[in-house]
Amino acid sequence: MSPRIATHPLPAWLLSLGVLLLGLGLVAESQSSDPPQAPPATTFVPVGGGFGTSDSNGVMIAVTGVDVTGGSLLYLVDTQSRHLSVYSAQSGSSSQSELKWVGARNIDLDLQVDGFNDKSAYSYKELEQRFAEKGAAAASR
Repeated sequence: MSPRIATHPLPAWLLSLGVLLLGLGLVAESQSSDPPQAPPATTFVPVGGGFGTSDSNGVMIAVTGVDVTGGSLLYLVDTQSRHLSVYSAQSGSSSQSELKWVGARNIDLDLQVDGFNDKSAYSYKELEQRFAEKGAAAASR
């Protein structure tokens, strides 16, 4: 039996949650002394028969999507404190509907790693060495 791919849009309450969280971030940002900046446009990306959205306000990034079971996912990234939080929502009857906090993580050290589970042809260290060698060769000309 193959997994069912959802073709329905995200539940309105989940999308509203993301918009609310982004709105709270925009209000906090608007109270700062920095000059206002125009928010970027929301991006809609097709995902296996469904869709995902993303938006940001300079402090928070929110990305929604659909998992293989048809559940909705919300990823929130705080770009200032460098934290990631993930939520899952299942729709259905009131006894089957649920919102779960899947997990959270401080991603500060993750973003400092040169490679993890990287299947690229060259590692970061190998590329760094190649560029250094080419730089030294160019400087000696």
